[in-house]
Amino acid sequence: MSEASPIQGSCAKTAKPVKSFYLFNLSRVNRMKFFQIMVLSVLLLFCFPSSLESKDREVLGLAQAERIIPYSEEDANLAFEAFHTTFYDDELDLYHGTSAKEGLGSIWTQAIFWDIAMDAYLRTKKPTYRKIMLDIYQGAYRRYDGFNYENTVEWFIYDDIMWWVISLTRGYEITGGEEYLKHSIAGFDHVWKGSYDPEKGGMFWDFKHSGKNACINYPTVIAAMKLYDATGEDGYLSKAKEIYHWSRENLFQVSTGRVADNKIGDRRGYDDYTYNQGTLIGAAVALYQATGERVYLEDAILAADYTKTVMSDEEGILPAEGDWNEQGVLKAIFARYLMQLVKVGDQQQYEPWLRSNANLAWHNRDRNRQIMFRDYRVACPTGPIQSFEASSAVGIMQVCPPNPAY
Repeated sequence: MSEASPIQGSCAKTAKPVKSFYLFNLSRVNRMKFFQIMVLSVLLLFCFPSSLESKDREVLGLAQAERIIPYSEEDANLAFEAFHTTFYDDELDLYHGTSAKEGLGSIWTQAIFWDIAMDAYLRTKKPTYRKIMLDIYQGAYRRYDGFNYENTVEWFIYDDIMWWVISLTRGYEITGGEEYLKHSIAGFDHVWKGSYDPEKGGMFWDFKHSGKNACINYPTVIAAMKLYDATGEDGYLSKAKEIYHWSRENLFQVSTGRVADNKIGDRRGYDDYTYNQGTLIGAAVALYQATGERVYLEDAILAADYTKTVMSDEEGILPAEGDWNEQGVLKAIFARYLMQLVKVGDQQQYEPWLRSNANLAWHNRDRNRQIMFRDYRVACPTGPIQSFEASSAVGIMQVCPPNPAY
């Protein structure tokens, strides 16, 4: 399949008439065979491309679907490797903030980049990807004071720590390395001690306790559930349920599926971000998997539907997010937890939608560097861009499998 539009046609179309003098020179049997071949040719040329176009439209959900080649497993490899080559610092073993490789990306986004590397390894089991995954851990260990959470220069916001708690537990799940689990438990305990509000409930996002944001509360539930799975300690499950219940009462609009970004005092701040929708989904799916209580699954479906029908455009394309800032990474977080809803919750209807976003981003990539942009609907800029805004579609391609028809 090429990037040009596939042949348009339908079974109703017929071939042009063949000159009669040629037919008269054929025997009756050969004329019958000739017509059979012509009919078969018409079917192959017209009906099958039309079917493929229909399949593309179903998978892509885009008006311009005939011009887009869906990504493959090899493309997912290329996307990850191109992102890694463009932004990685081989000496520091962490990712730069821009393609100009000037300065490192922020501390919490390094955890998300590490998640993407882990997803790439889990998808392929490639030894080279495993090495990248292990190297990133070592780079973070060196850079962030050996995961010393008392260092308030490196660790200055509670949610930054909690993103790493989640990723470190994932590292333990994949490698079995006890050091990953040790740092994850220490990080969770540190955040719980300083962030949890024992009087009114919920988690503060910063050291000054200025507000209780979705970006700390739902990740706390996810981290607690991952530690519950890793250790079997019921205390983590109890904490996860408590924080989820508080968040449902204070940050979730159960009538629509909308997640508030924060609650400051008694006021909710309703800025729509894909990662808040995604972490609610991840928290709800983890609790649904552990308890079997359907209310969690229903919450996750509500949040996914809101993201698709309200936050996305008329063709289902997720919002751009991240105009030269860290928000460019948010859709990678959303994608990981949406795919957990697909797999654990058996909600297959979301997979083609997510895939369509990656298909469009890959189509609009910078084909010299093979990197993508935060706004999937436009061509990736050819100049300097941030690792944040180049990462999200890479993340989608690692967790959302390509259409098996291609």
